[in-house]
This record gives sequence, C-alpha cells and structure tokens, in this order.
Amino acid sequence: MVYGLVNGGTTGDHSFFQCRLTSGSDNAGYTRDKLSEKETKLLLILLVGVGGFFGAVMRYAVTNWVQDFLHTLSLPAGTLTVNILGCLFIGLLGGLSESRNLLSQEARALLLLGVLGGFTTFSAFGYETVQLLRDGQSLAAFSNIGLQVCLGLAAVWIGYSISQTAS
Repeated sequence: MVYGLVNGGTTGDHSFFQCRLTSGSDNAGYTRDKLSEKETKLLLILLVGVGGFFGAVMRYAVTNWVQDFLHTLSLPAGTLTVNILGCLFIGLLGGLSESRNLLSQEARALLLLGVLGGFTTFSAFGYETVQLLRDGQSLAAFSNIGLQVCLGLAAVWIGYSISQTAS
C-alpha cells in the first residue's frame, strides 16, 4: 500500500499520507527550490528509506528489550509492544498533522511512512481502518480488518507450508 500512502491514500480528505511536494513555502515555514517531478520522487524515496532504516532498527531494539524484560510471557510481547506504540504514534502524529498542519510533506514521508512504516506496518493498517470508519465506510473498514488478519495469517501458513515441503 506504499503507492497509495505516498499518493494520498484512499480514505478521503483526512489522509496525512499525501507526500507530494510543491515549490514555494510549505506549512513548516521554510522555502525550497522547485524540484522536478523526478527529483521529487527521488527525494520521497530517500526520505522513506532513511526513515525506514531507523524505524526497523528501533523495532529490533524495542522488541528485543521487551522480550528480555518480559521473558516469562508466552506471547510475543515485543511485537505487541511495537505494534501498539506504532499505532499510538501514527495516531498522534497524524492527528497533529491534520488538525494543526504541523508536519511538512517531507516530514510526513520521513516520519509516518519511513520511521513508523519501518517500526510497524500495523500502525498504517490501524490508521487507515480508523480513517475508513471516520469517513463512514464501516463495511470497508471491517472488510479491511477481516482481509488483513485472515489473509495475512493464511499467507504466513501457506509460506510456512511451502517451506516445509520444499526441504
């Protein structure tokens, strides 16, 4: 869904995933030279990639720390922690971006798509589902939940099954 997220998502006017750059002054108060379409795309790719690197490193560190701290639990508490934290942060930053026009388009690409995308994709799933609900698209929201969970688990099972028969 990265293409949809970078190009404005699919959930109406509330999406903070719009990462198109324009010339002139942006909402963070600084000006920039006009970028060509190719330069704009490259900049977005680089911002998402750099943010993704840091998000993935943070996911690894937080997951391991939580698992070490809560080693007696039988569930993957580290993964649960990063998923919940990612949802909290994407809701907070997305809400601030929407209500106060706080983040520039580049900052949204870096922080929301890159860092939080690398930290957990569950945060994007959670935010997009809430956006569907906010837009009055309950059927689409609950379909999204069912499809993401059921197809995701089925894909893991299929992939695992293929790996076992291939050996």
